[in-house]
Amino acid sequence: MSEHYDVIIVGSGAGGGTLAHTLAPSGKRILLLERGDFLPRETDNWDPKPVFVEGKYISKDTWFDGAGQPFQPQVHYFVGGATKLYGAALYRLRPRDFTELRHVDGISPAWPLSYDDFEPWYTRAERLYQVHGNAGEDPTEGPRSAPYPWPAVSHEPRIQQISDDLVKGGYHPFHAPCGIMLDEAQRSRSTCIRCAWCDGYPCLVHAKSDAEVIAVRPLLDRENVTLLTGAEVTKLETDESGRTVTGVVVSRDGTQEVYRADIVAVSAGAANSAKLLLNSATDRHPGGLANGSDQVGRNYMFHNCKAVVALSKESNDTVFQKTLGINDFYFGAKDYEWPVGNIQMIGKSNAEAMRGEKPKATMLAPEWTLSDVAKHAVDFWLTTEDVPMPGNRVTTDGNGDIHLAYTMTNNAEADRLYAELKKILNHTGMAEHHVLRKNFYMDMSIPLAGCAHQAGTCRFGSDPATSVLDVNCKAHELDNLYVVDTSFFPSIGAVNPALTAMANAIRVGEHLLGRMS
Repeated sequence: MSEHYDVIIVGSGAGGGTLAHTLAPSGKRILLLERGDFLPRETDNWDPKPVFVEGKYISKDTWFDGAGQPFQPQVHYFVGGATKLYGAALYRLRPRDFTELRHVDGISPAWPLSYDDFEPWYTRAERLYQVHGNAGEDPTEGPRSAPYPWPAVSHEPRIQQISDDLVKGGYHPFHAPCGIMLDEAQRSRSTCIRCAWCDGYPCLVHAKSDAEVIAVRPLLDRENVTLLTGAEVTKLETDESGRTVTGVVVSRDGTQEVYRADIVAVSAGAANSAKLLLNSATDRHPGGLANGSDQVGRNYMFHNCKAVVALSKESNDTVFQKTLGINDFYFGAKDYEWPVGNIQMIGKSNAEAMRGEKPKATMLAPEWTLSDVAKHAVDFWLTTEDVPMPGNRVTTDGNGDIHLAYTMTNNAEADRLYAELKKILNHTGMAEHHVLRKNFYMDMSIPLAGCAHQAGTCRFGSDPATSVLDVNCKAHELDNLYVVDTSFFPSIGAVNPALTAMANAIRVGEHLLGRMS
């Protein structure tokens, strides 16, 4: 292709979509390349059978584990990337997450920037993605330069009761930060209808603050922004010096196309961004593009998570359940020296999804129907930090396919968090033996396939010998290549990574605007 752009962005999710949104008002010519298409708006969006049982919106990719065994990763290729099916839980990392933390299985390294460095960008990202929250409730949160742009999403009666009981038990529950276009003061004018189909579902009414709706769609009428869908980037070409990306090779409609720009920003997700750099090896970059440090693909992280269902005699008629979080154990627990993690609510169980997942919870009361079980279920998501390990890595084979070698870390911490949840639920009328692991991802391989929170693989830092990117997320070894997704994380903390990716994309976007001015 003869057309030349100021910036090419590979991927339209939390990183790429937000970066495009930041750059677009400048008038610079931007090409946004998305491997997938727009996610179709259809009644299946809100049907648990196609979404959870059949996995209709999951990619058809095949990846391979460390032993070479194939598996289907839970990745989503659409305009908006993984945010199209995320739960819109938009947490800031805690200030201590940016510092070195010691865990039972290793060290979570310090970032080259601090929480204070990120705070202004968090504020901008929260405003852009319409985050609802209530500052000051969570004792682990950092200082803020501005309140949340929208009030916290209110608890429904059963969740409010749980929150009140936890406060009486000495805990500090808080309203979970959430990115939805909900106006509770004017429900008749609200885009969000506060339904049960948010966590893990596409939003049929476009009321979830995903990267397509918030960041990409507002750009589509701009003359300086071009979006190409069905455009899988397979390779980056460089000049003879190896310092400049000169071509972005795209497979589209069965043909190969090459696009050119002054600046190239890769935002394909931690695994696929690493794949692209590794598959772009040259004589100047024999181990893969920007991989002189041998760090591309290494330090893959995606959290040590548990989905849990708790059953009580009291029914749970909650519709939108994702309104409560608990960070009392984020950095430790009584008589325990290691960080433990975050507890938050997830989407409400329903009989159809439970039928596909076949949870152990149905064994508690065999005389109950699945509908009875779902009616009495309260659902939690437990997140423990995953330590970056060099051997947890993405590599590619002769066909360019992803191989993901991975060993879970911090299982002892995750087990302690599960034990703490069972203790605290004694305060809410749910006995310990009514709290069980829930097979949230049905029969797919876990933990490897559950890669919604994937991060690492192209960590940023000040030392080119130990990092891939500099503090502005530019590759140390190239002059015009940036990586602007969760690949840049040196560590992952124990909260959802999406808001940090969005904040960083705004930060890097402002840097690029200064560079191009």
